[in-house]
Amino acid sequence: LKQVFSKDKTFRPKRKFEPGTQRFELHKRAQASLNSGVDLRAAVQLPSGEDQNDWVAVHVVDFFNRINLIYGTICEFCTERSCPVMSGGPKYEYRWQDNVKYKKPTALPAPQYMNLLMDWIEVQINNENIFPTRVSKCEEEVL
Repeated sequence: LKQVFSKDKTFRPKRKFEPGTQRFELHKRAQASLNSGVDLRAAVQLPSGEDQNDWVAVHVVDFFNRINLIYGTICEFCTERSCPVMSGGPKYEYRWQDNVKYKKPTALPAPQYMNLLMDWIEVQINNENIFPTRVSKCEEEVL
């Protein structure tokens, strides 16, 4: 189990926003609003003149980073033996399906499910087609 939750796997490096870019500025604004005790509704509201996709992307990456850190602090207490099922209480059981290794929804111990989930999310966040980090030519022309 230690190899599944090695520190370099559990505490993945945060995806960084390059200083000087628009997304970096949005990230700073999001961080400032979340740390200031501001109304959360106002904190996530799209700032005037900003691109909605960029704003959502910044929050998705920040959310993933925060969840990953929280999970890293509790994962040692949830082992395959103590958490044999990934569930959301007695009524809900989560099953993993990725259409590659797991062709059908498959019951897994919670640590294994979480490891697969965090890896999958990280792949999505690092996919340039979903979360591009480069300014598009269209945006460059506007700038």
